[in-house]
Amino acid sequence: MIAAISLFIVVFLSVLITRIATIALTHTGLSRESARFQARSALTGSGFTTSESEKVVSHPVRRRIILLLMLIGNAGIVTAVSSLILTFVISYSTFSFISSLIIIVGGITLIWWASRSKKIEQLLSTLIDKALKLYTTIDVRDYAAILHLSGDYQITELRVGEDDWIANQEIQKLQLEQEGFIILGIQREKGNYIGTPVGKTEIHPDDVITIYGRASRFEELDNRKKGSQGNRKHREAVKKRNDIAHKEMQEDEESSKPSSS
Repeated sequence: MIAAISLFIVVFLSVLITRIATIALTHTGLSRESARFQARSALTGSGFTTSESEKVVSHPVRRRIILLLMLIGNAGIVTAVSSLILTFVISYSTFSFISSLIIIVGGITLIWWASRSKKIEQLLSTLIDKALKLYTTIDVRDYAAILHLSGDYQITELRVGEDDWIANQEIQKLQLEQEGFIILGIQREKGNYIGTPVGKTEIHPDDVITIYGRASRFEELDNRKKGSQGNRKHREAVKKRNDIAHKEMQEDEESSKPSSS
């Protein structure tokens, strides 16, 4: 039973450490999904080789976080496997075996629920933010709040295909801002990165663009093909954006009117 409890503690600490590392990596500028993936990859020693991994290695703060995760992960995995083996090998009675199994299943279920809980995530994020400010030199900034990444507004990356509507066109001609999109950066296939690209910058096939806007519109833009059909979808998206903006303006005006007593 002691081995089962130790396994539960190791798994709990692993989840907690991954959450802390995810938030720390997020504060260095990584998106939450990228930060979560890199943290889990480092802790488990998976060693995925991606362009995101290169960004982590080239950043001194991110590199220190990943190195610490690798060290903790190696010790944690060995301890967890050892505890699991001891749980089922050194079981002197059926009662002891069943008790250990209940502890393991119940503990993993509890950890899974806690990792999915929004309230616990907010609480942990607040505590970890304060700890990072007090005990580290990481530039802690809430990028999600700064960019209002709530509700339908998000930042994502889109890879440009040869037949995509935005391929081989200048940004100013696309007029994506009329659809509610803002291109924050372009990652070229050969490794060059263009931050805050200007209007005459051309988008090439195989580019990866970092774009800000409504998440509900990303998929349509990503699947939009060049030609008359793509132009028609652009006009429809502009009209829909104007309708939404007009509705939001009316709601804002209504809310700003003084209430009659």
